[in-house]
Amino acid sequence: MAVPTSSSVDLSAALVLGPATVADWLVILPVTWCFAVGALLVMLRRAVNLHPIMAIAGLGGLVLIDGLLLGHVATAGPVTMVMGRWLPPFGIAFTVDLTGALFALVAAIVALAGGIFSLADINDSGRRYGFYPFLMLLMAGVSGAFLTGDVFNLYVWFEVLLISSFGLLVLGSEPEQIDGTVKYGFLNLVATTLFLVATGYLYAVFGTLNMADIARKAEGLRGSAPLMTLTALYVLAFGMKAAAFPVNFWLPASYHTPRVVVSALFAGLLTKVGIYALIRVMVMLFPVEREELSFVMALAGALTMIVGVIGALAQTDFRRILGYLVVSGIGSMLAGIAIGGPGGIGGAIFYALHSMLVMTGLYFAAGIAARLGGGSSIATLSGLYRKNVGFAALTLMLCFAVSGLPPFSGFWPKVMLVKAALDIGAWWLAAALLLAGFCTLIATGRLFLLACWRDESGPVVEAVRLPSTLLAPLAALSLLTLGIGLYPEPLLATIQSAAAGLAEPSAYLNSVFPAGGLQ
Repeated sequence: MAVPTSSSVDLSAALVLGPATVADWLVILPVTWCFAVGALLVMLRRAVNLHPIMAIAGLGGLVLIDGLLLGHVATAGPVTMVMGRWLPPFGIAFTVDLTGALFALVAAIVALAGGIFSLADINDSGRRYGFYPFLMLLMAGVSGAFLTGDVFNLYVWFEVLLISSFGLLVLGSEPEQIDGTVKYGFLNLVATTLFLVATGYLYAVFGTLNMADIARKAEGLRGSAPLMTLTALYVLAFGMKAAAFPVNFWLPASYHTPRVVVSALFAGLLTKVGIYALIRVMVMLFPVEREELSFVMALAGALTMIVGVIGALAQTDFRRILGYLVVSGIGSMLAGIAIGGPGGIGGAIFYALHSMLVMTGLYFAAGIAARLGGGSSIATLSGLYRKNVGFAALTLMLCFAVSGLPPFSGFWPKVMLVKAALDIGAWWLAAALLLAGFCTLIATGRLFLLACWRDESGPVVEAVRLPSTLLAPLAALSLLTLGIGLYPEPLLATIQSAAAGLAEPSAYLNSVFPAGGLQ
């Protein structure tokens, strides 16, 4: 698609566009697809028995669309589509590179697994109150955040996913859910306000909100504009969204309250949107400021890791343990952003993708454990391996994966981050990464030994057959983490290319402002 090459484009030129190609439409299709399926579900609100089938088919289509988009970006480079025939920097652009496409595809896989799991977890009441339309709206917001090339548009997609997440949190209207929603909503609204303030400040400084245009202009304004203040505001806003220390308390207080499938989707998706936004802004838009704030971010990452695992060790509720493990994982991603370079940024991206799969699977395991054992406290759960050995084996795989043990997906990003930290002489950060991994192993080992291996059920225990709609998503995510761990080369090569594209965004900029475009 023809787009301008400089900020000297006049307003009349912004109306001159060639015909959109198939690739252009593929950029926006994940968002429009989710909205279309969600709208159809709302129109069929009286036929809630059709909602699960339609939503799962829609999520399957989303996986296919995101897979095609990733394949196209991997071969042709970043792709841009502008809205309303207004060329950048005047109009809103959707620009997809490898980083955005990777996050979007893994998010779609997680959502599809959640949709299948919901068949056994969401009852008729939950369907009537709109679980599936909210799920599609959530995926529209998540997909839009990963694919947009405009900072204000990123804010809009945060709002979309925030609204839908409120609806999913209160589904059931139990007192505990309302309490969790208040805690979740308050800090997220504060973060959203900070994000909006920072974006207004950004526009006042740059006169544009297009990410590619900001990246081009930042170097020329570095000596005269308060870019460090802007960067600090974004770090604080996205740090709150991602549940980084010291603004992480809302996550363990809220993620255990909704339905299990909702907790799983939140753990897999929402905090990772905050991490993605932080990577995009810090690495591509403000790399010099990222370097200057690297020690502060590394310290916050280390504290987030340690506070998270200490919280997990102190809990006895399965889902509360997992909430703190989500927080600890965010610390590892922050450490990678702080380290920078191909190893640090690549490790942060790899860890985020791994965490999306593994934490979703572990929340599925928590829901199944509560069904098998009649509760979620590891003080009372016991002997689950005798009730369903397949479930116990899959849970053990995920416990190893989240701890960073081979041959599972968590091993490789941990190695990348530790090596990157040692390469820049940050031995204390490498030690924090290793200590967090060791404490995570203790926390998950304790969880598995008490809930699954400990046997207080007597000599005869009848095996329990689990519905395939519960076991299949858990098995799929567990086997996917094993597959990535055993054969990481394709994903690792793609991640390294993605990290290189963020550090040197010339291909991204050329996608928005190609050399042959209008002057």
